[in-house]
Amino acid sequence: MATIRSVLHEATDDLHRHGLPSPRLDAEVLLCRYLGTDRTHLYAHPEEIVGKDVVRGFMEWVGRRQRQEPVAYIVGEKEFWSIPFSVDRHVLIPRADTEILVEEAIRVAKAGCDILDVGTGSGAVAVALSRELPRARVVATDRSIAAAVTAAGNAKRAGVADRVLIVVADLLESLRGPFDVIVSNPPYIPEDEFEGLPPGVREYEPKEALWAPGDGTAVHRRLISDAPSILKDGGWLLMEMGDRQAKRLTDVLQADGRYDRIDIRKDYGGRDRVVKARRMEITHG
Repeated sequence: MATIRSVLHEATDDLHRHGLPSPRLDAEVLLCRYLGTDRTHLYAHPEEIVGKDVVRGFMEWVGRRQRQEPVAYIVGEKEFWSIPFSVDRHVLIPRADTEILVEEAIRVAKAGCDILDVGTGSGAVAVALSRELPRARVVATDRSIAAAVTAAGNAKRAGVADRVLIVVADLLESLRGPFDVIVSNPPYIPEDEFEGLPPGVREYEPKEALWAPGDGTAVHRRLISDAPSILKDGGWLLMEMGDRQAKRLTDVLQADGRYDRIDIRKDYGGRDRVVKARRMEITHG
């Protein structure tokens, strides 16, 4: 009969043969989720019998992983900012690097401020900010109805649905503001780099959330151009970016003439990750 040890061994071997980078970890995560347990249980009870139906369903999941489908889509969940988020193929899987965007937004936000999250996807950034800044009012937009539904579900799951308003909109379309902080993790993979992405990203995650025309900064440029109309004087624009886009975006922000205090924040791998700039305060008199 199959045991936890034997099914993990078989799944790990299968994933290894298909070239997955972390076969044992993937097998453990998938089995934990299928059994509704944690990895400690797997280690403590390796000889526990696993029923045929469980083995069959689990190995179907392993088959999906063999085809490069991300684990987060298989189990339907990904943790971000220590909060579990439901995810599916309509939304980008939240990345740890994007937590830098949340950190920087918290640095500049004030109690009771108005925050806009543009292109919210799963709602990860908006929900994380609402949890950290309970007096803030957060609006989160996405052009995808399916993504907006997922984000709304995640806001409810996290207990912040009363503080996060989900709006179906293309970037800043139809938004009046004014906002104290605008954050965005826009698509920024350049055209010539898209085909070089890992197959699990390229073939499964929504292309419109990854790819941007030309050098990958087209959406950033639109936000830089349009954000001042709905930013309060002294309000902040923060955007995630690719690691070779800092100079380009800094130049665009400087040339715009309506921003100051332009700065770049690196991620924990030392790569340029977030660009932020303040809407200049208008002095009167």
